[in-house]
Amino acid sequence: MIKTPEALIPYIVALAALLAGLAWHVADLVPGLGRTIVSGQVAIGGPFHLTDQDGAPRSDADYRGRWMLIYFGYTHCPDVCPLTLSLMSDVMQRLGTRAARIAPIFITVDPARDTPKVMKDYVAAFGKNFIGLTGDAKSIASAEKEYRVAAIRHALPGGDYAMDHSSTIYLIDPGGKFVMDYDDSSKPDDIAADIAKRV
Repeated sequence: MIKTPEALIPYIVALAALLAGLAWHVADLVPGLGRTIVSGQVAIGGPFHLTDQDGAPRSDADYRGRWMLIYFGYTHCPDVCPLTLSLMSDVMQRLGTRAARIAPIFITVDPARDTPKVMKDYVAAFGKNFIGLTGDAKSIASAEKEYRVAAIRHALPGGDYAMDHSSTIYLIDPGGKFVMDYDDSSKPDDIAADIAKRV
């Protein structure tokens, strides 16, 4: 007697369960199969070649021997960027004498509007030690890629535009290696305490 397709469903389910169990068993026998193996460091950070707020060429190598606290954003940002830079400024104040060992850096994701002069006026509001970096579109895109930054331009009514971008503060050690990242909603005391333990 030929069984209808509906009658075969229990057998198909049983076969699928058997195959799943077999795959699970094979994964246990073969080293590395079916497992996530994590090793090495997170691939965040790297070389950049940009221009500072005074028009001078700057690369990551210029900050060797100092810690870098880096944030990507843009000067036309209505809320998140100024709030995050204010957070960084608060952190720097709380670090006291340790702050001298840290370069607070703001890298634009909007090089078309953020010229060195615009960056200079902008970063001055957050502290005399703040560094604003800009460059051509290719150089900025390269820096974004190194730091895993997402930035997308979208049009606004009236012909203007805004930049949607990721919002993370990166801590880079004196050798240029990524150490830690901080959420822009973190408290300045918490970030300063963490940095103080490392610097």
